[in-house]
Amino acid sequence: MQESIRVLVVDDEEPLRRLLKKELTRKGFSVEVAADGRAAVEILKENTFDILLLDIIMPGIDGISLMKKLQSDPASPAIIVLTGRATVETAVEAMKHGAYDYLTKPYKLDELVIVINRAYEYGKLSMKSRLFQQELVRKDTPAEFLCTSRQMKDILALIKKIAPTDSPVFIQGESGTGKEIVANTIWRMSKRNSFPFIALNCASLSENLIESEIFGHEKGAFTNAYQTKNGIVEVADKGTLFLDEIGEMPLGPQAKLLRFLDSGEFRRVGSNKALVVNVRLITATNKKLAELVKKGEFREDLYYRLNVINIQVPPLRERPDDIPGLAVHFLKKYSREMSKQIKEFTPRAIETLNTYAWPGNVRELENVIERAVILSDAESIDFEDLSMPAQPPKELSANPSLEEIEKDYILRVLREANSNQSKASHILGIDRKTLYLKLKKYGIG
Repeated sequence: MQESIRVLVVDDEEPLRRLLKKELTRKGFSVEVAADGRAAVEILKENTFDILLLDIIMPGIDGISLMKKLQSDPASPAIIVLTGRATVETAVEAMKHGAYDYLTKPYKLDELVIVINRAYEYGKLSMKSRLFQQELVRKDTPAEFLCTSRQMKDILALIKKIAPTDSPVFIQGESGTGKEIVANTIWRMSKRNSFPFIALNCASLSENLIESEIFGHEKGAFTNAYQTKNGIVEVADKGTLFLDEIGEMPLGPQAKLLRFLDSGEFRRVGSNKALVVNVRLITATNKKLAELVKKGEFREDLYYRLNVINIQVPPLRERPDDIPGLAVHFLKKYSREMSKQIKEFTPRAIETLNTYAWPGNVRELENVIERAVILSDAESIDFEDLSMPAQPPKELSANPSLEEIEKDYILRVLREANSNQSKASHILGIDRKTLYLKLKKYGIG
């Protein structure tokens, strides 16, 4: 376990550097040394360390000056100050600039090893805390995967198979079909679910901002880069990164994303230091990436790298069996949020929902139900509360099944009967119980 802890010793006393490198390496640590602060800065530009063992008084850049340089970088190592000329003032100064602990020479090696291990654990917790505060972590994002239709049940079955793996997942579907819910469900069913799920919409950012958001940037990397920023790949370390609308990503960041996918290695904007994280990547788009590849607007090699596991989310109009269940889910959700006692939809309201084509998919359905809950003062939602946009009802497919024809005919009769089931059953020539069973079968009422 200790061999993974990387230590940089910074001290101007050559015998001490040699001794620490020998003894700490023997204890299982990975150790590098620097003779002064300037040499340490150069090493830190190219390498990452978990622990910095730092002398205070050195020629050139002394320990306090080096700590001030590192203080603005959330990815800097945990610092343990080592000095033979300790005073209360230097101890206070060191702690003020971020030192984890302060040891006075001479010290026992076993004591130093204990402090290094503690500082390492502290550094991991501190880094995680800072990163979680900086970015939106979607760990609490509701991800209730509701499925009644055959298509969505098949998708859920596929999710259960692929979730335990680390393979990239590519989700395609129209806007509002629930691609992020699919991604979130994959994360929740994966072995990474105790670590973050981070989502970024690529369509909302410019090329420079996308690169900075994903990989982070160093202080001064560009105008207004007043401090170091950790990228979401760091926040998502050991967890899952979801890049929505990946088809909107410009070609420049695509090349860096491809390199990251191949190695897990990345560099912040304005930095030459290679950092490594371990994330699972899920991407989504409402565009046809294969066509963008042909046009030269999306890298072919990245497309194949992302498209390891492909999930096609059908539009809501192609899975009408899901409409009633989703509508009830949103009704309960917004009734609870608005402290209303709305319990159900009237048959006319259900009919209206079922016959609408839903160009905005599930997102539009949710918005309609939310608005209806706001407007309704009754215990049930009627079709007037839905305030549906004017649109002709869905047309039957070119070769409708017998069930589609029957459902369409029942809906038309219900409309003519103003949702009066007794009258509708009389027109249809069936008893009310038979009508009730057919309405239940088709999710109408």
